[in-house]
Amino acid sequence: MYRLKFFIFLLLIVFLVSCSKDVVEENIIKEKSLDLQVMEAYNEGVEALEDGDVLFAAKKFNEAEILFPQGKWAPKSALMAAYSYYTQDYYGDAIAELERFVKVYPLHENLEYAYYLLAICYYEQIVDEKKDLRSITYAKENFQIIINRYPNTEYALDAEFKLDLINDILAAKEMYIGRYYFDKKKWIPAINRFREIVDNYDTTIYAEEALHRLVEVHYTLGLIDEAEKYAQLLGYNYQSSKWYENSYSLFDKNYKIKKKERFKTYKKKNSGILKKFKSLIE
Repeated sequence: MYRLKFFIFLLLIVFLVSCSKDVVEENIIKEKSLDLQVMEAYNEGVEALEDGDVLFAAKKFNEAEILFPQGKWAPKSALMAAYSYYTQDYYGDAIAELERFVKVYPLHENLEYAYYLLAICYYEQIVDEKKDLRSITYAKENFQIIINRYPNTEYALDAEFKLDLINDILAAKEMYIGRYYFDKKKWIPAINRFREIVDNYDTTIYAEEALHRLVEVHYTLGLIDEAEKYAQLLGYNYQSSKWYENSYSLFDKNYKIKKKERFKTYKKKNSGILKKFKSLIE
């Protein structure tokens, strides 16, 4: 009886070992097969992208990601799907893929590239300052994320350049609306628009005109002291410009004779306030 029990025990051990080997071998075969499917789908996507069939390429990259979402090729496939859409200006699809990538892979090593491509997708949809601000706003937000989180990357340098262009567009929109209010003699809204440019877009090409418009509005309203203040700020930064000449042409001859003396005094007393405006021509 004892020998029989021992013999059955040995058979059980052999059976379990055999089964475990079969399971391991089966898992290895399945894993290899899955990796092969992922690579096949990914490579098909690359080939389709090179051939210009971006929709099929994106489909194959999505397929590669779905096949093995925990694998290392999943996030790369997701980015490639977004890039495929982007290459043919399918911005909506590209943005959807990139926003999903940011949520699903928040710690991925190529996250800065995802934000950059997302910003570019919005940036390239900008038409002009009179259109919907949605693309401008989202492009600015994502470029700012790159500058703040990834300041030492190649993407940050281009993001700063494009932010300057976006600020020019936003300032242009403020100027366009400000001129409209000015023409309609709606002085307070006009002042608010011109002040917005001076306060928040003071490094753009529209800051100079905004200062002149503030001189013009305040002079029209009889607020001579305020008009003089903005004229002096304009003169401090743009003394040789047409806007400087236009501003001072509003005042009488006595003012013109004394303007240099008063400007020197104002410059000394208000060097701290005027310092910020130096950046307008730098």
